[in-house]
Amino acid sequence: MKGTLTIIPTPIGNLEDITLRSINALKSVDVILCEDTRHSVKLLKHLEISKHLQAYHMHNEHGQVERLIEDLLNGKNYGLVSDAGTPGISDPGFLLARACVENDIEVITLPGPTALIPALVSSGLPCNNFYFEGFLPHKKGRQTRLKFLATLDCTVALYESPHRIVKTVKQIGEFINPEQYIVIGREISKLHEEFIRGTVPEVIAHFEQKAPKGEMVVLFNLSEKVKKQTKAD
Repeated sequence: MKGTLTIIPTPIGNLEDITLRSINALKSVDVILCEDTRHSVKLLKHLEISKHLQAYHMHNEHGQVERLIEDLLNGKNYGLVSDAGTPGISDPGFLLARACVENDIEVITLPGPTALIPALVSSGLPCNNFYFEGFLPHKKGRQTRLKFLATLDCTVALYESPHRIVKTVKQIGEFINPEQYIVIGREISKLHEEFIRGTVPEVIAHFEQKAPKGEMVVLFNLSEKVKKQTKAD
């Protein structure tokens, strides 16, 4: 009998966000694939779970897929976690999930934490229709992607690090709208969660006064150009 790949979301900040189903899945699989074993072992200790961990990350996933598929075909059950959130969403997981589908191996993805949806819903921007960009390319293709996003008639969401957030906000002003209203959700579900709202110049001014920290979700909608609440928090 073939094994099963279970994709298990883990907390993005608050440890209470993990579901009972995810906890049971972590207990039941044979091996847990994780981005950083040192990071995941802390969560397992908190949950009082003892399980074999195996590194599976962006630097080794291509080389591991074939062996993992062989194990799954022979009946081993794997769980896949990322350092935080749902694997496959801007994290490793896509290659293995695709290979499982191609080999008729069952893939079960559990619902759970992600920074995208809470940030989107809390933003106050229209969320009946949205486009998720993920991380922009660091260099090549970055301007092309921004120009594409400028053509979308819906709310756009992208992930960004604190090291590049000011650059990204400035480029939104350059390639989309100099006065574009944007919302940035920072440290979603964590102790210092906050939302920064304002036009491009106002958000830049905010980060000039307060150095950016933590992972961020950046949201904007081309139709949301004028807001009564435009001052950055």
